[in-house]
Amino acid sequence: MTMRENVVTLTAQSGAPSYEIAGLTQRVRHMLHEAAPGSHPEAPFSSIIQPGMTVLLKPNWVLHRNYSGQGNDCLVTHPNLIEAVLREVLKAKPGRVIIGDSPIQECDFDALVPHEWRRKMRHLATCPVDIIDFRRTVLRKGGFGEGQEREVRGEERYILFDLGKESLLEPVSTPDSRFRITCYDPDLMARRHLPGKHQYLLAKEPFESDVIINLPKLKSHKKAGMTAALKNMVGINGNKEFLPHHRTGGSADGGDCYPGKSLLKRMAERCYDEANRTIGSPQCERWLKKSGHLLRLQHFMGNPEIEGGWHGNDTVWRMTLDLNRLLLYGRADGTISDTPLRKVYSLTDAIIAGEGEGPLAPRPIPLGILTFAASSVFADLVGAALMHFDYRKIPTLREAFDDFRYPLAEQSRESCRVVCDGKEISPEEAGRLFGKPFAPSAGWLGHIERERSRE
Repeated sequence: MTMRENVVTLTAQSGAPSYEIAGLTQRVRHMLHEAAPGSHPEAPFSSIIQPGMTVLLKPNWVLHRNYSGQGNDCLVTHPNLIEAVLREVLKAKPGRVIIGDSPIQECDFDALVPHEWRRKMRHLATCPVDIIDFRRTVLRKGGFGEGQEREVRGEERYILFDLGKESLLEPVSTPDSRFRITCYDPDLMARRHLPGKHQYLLAKEPFESDVIINLPKLKSHKKAGMTAALKNMVGINGNKEFLPHHRTGGSADGGDCYPGKSLLKRMAERCYDEANRTIGSPQCERWLKKSGHLLRLQHFMGNPEIEGGWHGNDTVWRMTLDLNRLLLYGRADGTISDTPLRKVYSLTDAIIAGEGEGPLAPRPIPLGILTFAASSVFADLVGAALMHFDYRKIPTLREAFDDFRYPLAEQSRESCRVVCDGKEISPEEAGRLFGKPFAPSAGWLGHIERERSRE
């Protein structure tokens, strides 16, 4: 049974937001029935999952602790929601279920995904359930001075793709390789992204799966404005030094790390580069201290942000959409099809969403919402409306509807409809009825919010 690309189903919770499993299971089932009318009454996932298929569940498992100190409910996909979805998936009789993500390198995966929870998931399953950390690089305990453990997972479990000139990064690529990602050696990235060459190393599991169910958390994001379905697919990568997040320098001198230009910030950036080249050595700590001194001085003169955490970031959306294109069109041998090869379904956790300094330091905002969509693009269009954000101010979302090769959406954004309890409404109306004004990250404040006249 085909689910319409432009339709997003939504359930809103009355009363205090709850992650009680029985209630979650009922809500998931209700959304699926609305997305695919006529689906099996007790096993609605059977409309997209045939017996024996391999299913990937892709939660947001970015980090084991919230830097804001306000708990993990607004940081990562709630474990009870993952369990509720797994229980419903199992009713469709898959042959294998994979639950996996690639957290940031300092994440303690055992703290985030405890062995007790893993045993519980495997115990309730009627088929093999593999819970996988997709990372190849993990930070050793003790921090950057202690260094990284590299190649913790064999390269044979990854696929190397090269989008070449079709990459959305190509228009901003320069021979001097200004692409960066925080806490990774810039020289490694320079080998992967340059004019005419744009490589990504992605885990094989998504490309070996018959059905992918994306389980993002709805949050604000320092570099992208918002994170939900599209941004969550950054977690299918193996090595983050393949993932440009910003470009060195200010907007006035060819970069996008901060507005304008600043001598102090450029000096601090160079110190960061040297620190990232020497991770695991005493020199790393010395370079970090030098950079810290410069940024403290910069703090007295204005915003010390130097890592692309503002609305002028023109890099991260390009990388994010590249990954989503590869997920839809990429083959397991590293080649790319001209037509989509798979569907990605997105069930977004916005029961307790995250506002403020996401993705790593969000504050909880109780919303009580779950959404389900057959398109990550349309899922996020509704997510932005629920946050009272203007999709036109979010490059990842605005550009996702563009007419590039390997497109992400067949239908127009204007065609989007939200279905809630049998009623079809627009994303804007869904935002008015069920959303709340989210506080954006500081670098997006006063830019991303929807104008009052449009509400």
